[in-house]
Amino acid sequence: MSDKPLDIFWFLPTHGDGRFLGSAEQARAVDLHYLQQIAHAADGLGYGGVLIPTGRSCEDAWTVASSLVATTRRLKFLVALRPATISPTVAARQAATLDRLSNGRLLVNVVAGGDAGDLAGDGIFLGHDERYEHADEFLEVWRRLLAGETVDYDGKYVKVKGARQLYPPLQQPHPPLYFGGSSDRAHDTAARHVELYLSWGEPPEEVARKFADVRKRAEKEGRQVRFGVRLHVIPRETEAAAWQAADELISRLDDDTIARAQASLANTDSEGQRRMRALHGGDRSRLEVAPNLWAGVGLVRGGAGTALVGDGKIIAERLKEYAALGADTFVLSGYPHLEEAYRFAELVFPHLNLATPLLDAVTPAGATNATRDALQNPRGRIRPVGESIANGAGPLASAS
Repeated sequence: MSDKPLDIFWFLPTHGDGRFLGSAEQARAVDLHYLQQIAHAADGLGYGGVLIPTGRSCEDAWTVASSLVATTRRLKFLVALRPATISPTVAARQAATLDRLSNGRLLVNVVAGGDAGDLAGDGIFLGHDERYEHADEFLEVWRRLLAGETVDYDGKYVKVKGARQLYPPLQQPHPPLYFGGSSDRAHDTAARHVELYLSWGEPPEEVARKFADVRKRAEKEGRQVRFGVRLHVIPRETEAAAWQAADELISRLDDDTIARAQASLANTDSEGQRRMRALHGGDRSRLEVAPNLWAGVGLVRGGAGTALVGDGKIIAERLKEYAALGADTFVLSGYPHLEEAYRFAELVFPHLNLATPLLDAVTPAGATNATRDALQNPRGRIRPVGESIANGAGPLASAS
């Protein structure tokens, strides 16, 4: 099983958060303070970055990212960008600015969109294939601008003359592009333009087919593409406790709420959303769609709808199964997002080889080698020690 270094990202829930799906009971106010708490936790715990989503149900992703870069140290921001809502020149300017202000911590998640109501509300009336044709033109101009070219472009959807980006991004030739999509047309766009193709968490054999298809198309373009998987996670001390937590997450859902959500999610031309819905068929009695892969989140949530459920070791093993298919990045989330960021790091990180760079402030200035050894674990992070016993002795080590 693969033990290669993995980038583990977390998620900023700018569309709301709480302990139960589809219920306002114990819901959270997702304000700047709460988003800062999650970002700071992710930054300190060793997550490589956070995904910030887009859509009418979300706070604006670029504004949120801008509000957090100054209070984080090494955390990267995977910021969603919907091409049809903005010109490529303005988008390039925004990306270059945020990349410079964040000291090279911007990643861009390109989202073509699939919800007809959401798209129409933003003034987008392009069909499925047209959205990807537009994205191809948009990304060609965007990439050329950030690479320093002066661009004249007369496309079907995008037209610019003498476009220039005066201030380059810190990352060259541009901040890395991430992209997800399950249709053939989406795979073509990924093969032509992006650095990392991101799949929602389908059963491993389905993800393998998607990775293989994108890889083959990229090779025809003379390119290489990295791969990642977007998943929810429900880790607990034991498998039994994890499955109980999964049941609790959807315990406030009734059949009518599920039916209405599924009807709404059916109103899309997104192939990825169709595949998510097909995993469970709206039936809460058949939600484990692969070993430890649970589709309960997708009963009422659009987008990524599956979660890995289990103890820390088994979740790590399932992630490594995806890694063996080619994934080196995982974008994860859990409800509620602040507590679950800690829980995942505590229970699963010890079983993974993390690719996250070390924090500069891990070791005190002037520390001796002995002090470094005492403070740091093998990956260079400060070793968690717990509260002292009777103000003197250190806490006992856990049994291995």
